[in-house]
Amino acid sequence: MTARHIVAIGGSDAGISAALRARELDPTTDVTVVVADAYPNFSICGIPYYVSGEVTHWTNLAHRTAADLAATGMRVLTDTRVTAIDAEQRTLDVLDPTGAPQQLSYDALIVGTGAVSVRPPIRGLSGPDALLPADGVHVLHSMGDTFAVMDSLQQRNPATAAIVGAGYIGLEMAEALTSRGIRVTQIEALPEVLPTVDPELGALVHAELERNGVEVLTGTAVTAITRSATGALTVTAGHDNQLVSRTVDFVLVVVGVRPDTELAADAGVRLGVKGAIDVDEAMRTNLPGIFAAGDCVHTHHRLLGITWLPLGTTAHKQGRVAGENAVGGHAVFAGSLGTQVVKVFDLVAARTGLREHEALVANLGWTPVTSQSSPDDHKAYYPGATPIHIRICGDQHSGRLLGAQLVGHRGAEIAKRIDTYATALFHEMTIDSLGELDLSYTPPLGSPWDATQVAAQGWVREHRSATPRPLTA
Repeated sequence: MTARHIVAIGGSDAGISAALRARELDPTTDVTVVVADAYPNFSICGIPYYVSGEVTHWTNLAHRTAADLAATGMRVLTDTRVTAIDAEQRTLDVLDPTGAPQQLSYDALIVGTGAVSVRPPIRGLSGPDALLPADGVHVLHSMGDTFAVMDSLQQRNPATAAIVGAGYIGLEMAEALTSRGIRVTQIEALPEVLPTVDPELGALVHAELERNGVEVLTGTAVTAITRSATGALTVTAGHDNQLVSRTVDFVLVVVGVRPDTELAADAGVRLGVKGAIDVDEAMRTNLPGIFAAGDCVHTHHRLLGITWLPLGTTAHKQGRVAGENAVGGHAVFAGSLGTQVVKVFDLVAARTGLREHEALVANLGWTPVTSQSSPDDHKAYYPGATPIHIRICGDQHSGRLLGAQLVGHRGAEIAKRIDTYATALFHEMTIDSLGELDLSYTPPLGSPWDATQVAAQGWVREHRSATPRPLTA
């Protein structure tokens, strides 16, 4: 049955995608999106580029303007916070922009509350004596966080900064602050930066950071952030059983996120992996009429099964599925491969699928093995050729592709090439069959055998029998 009134909680990727899909399929359906802040459909991924100045105004981070959203026929309630879900009565308790309580009814509900920043157990970061943005100590995940960061940068005019965490946002912010003339120290508790790729490739990103003036401290766990009477901030950390410290003007803590599920859990929605909302492939929860999508839900992974992997691309797809099914459809989320890419100064790093240790831990019957090669991005005789460092993981017995990682120059079309591997993974191709793909070629941009295929051939030579396939009549 077509729902008469659909409500989506959350105005980011999943909530807006769901609302757009519902309106697209059934323009007679009443669709309301409830947004806790004033920034529906803003690109959180674009925040570092606003901080750097490459995006010149914060309003440019909006995927769609308020007028664009209104033109679709949906109703967007900004600065409106949902305080409770009554699944039996199908109502929401909300506080409107003035703080006055109201109630909304729904026929179908889509929970897209996303994720919130993790605050690690660092002295000075939490508790009654926690340092605040006014002190120059920040987390970064929302537009509100962004405005606090920009205010701090303008008012404090810092010469030095420490970034705690060297994942995607941490690395992008290291570049953003450096581009503003700030000397950055990047501190990562794990042995290498960008821990979503193998250390051999993370080391290349590490070197790129240092080449651009960033001090990088790996294997270093921050234990305290303190503020002196003059306003200087001291970050203290443990490294090789010794204490190290850096005194800076500005501190940013970006060590990951966790699913924001308190509202749903209080309503009786079942939680699963890592506390994320448990949904089926149609994005249905255990409660009738309630769907969920985005960073607040667990992820159906095409190789791993159920996991939690918060990504904007995944949130858009899940939201679209939830919106379609909320109006009576039968859509299914096809699953994620964890395809990711990041630019760090002049390097780009990307990954898709599984690394060798991830495939081993999954214990799904594979014998994962990895090869590494560094083919040029285009023909060497054409000026400007640069190596692409590629690591491929596959099953030694079947030859099935399990994952790939790439690091190369920003001009080497790393994103396009990781997408080649992601497409092959989606269709469960063998590594050998990558050589049969009809990929484009011109000397300034590639080779007759693309770098992705050269790397695949290297894996086959290293890990598979060289016995030729039998000829067919």
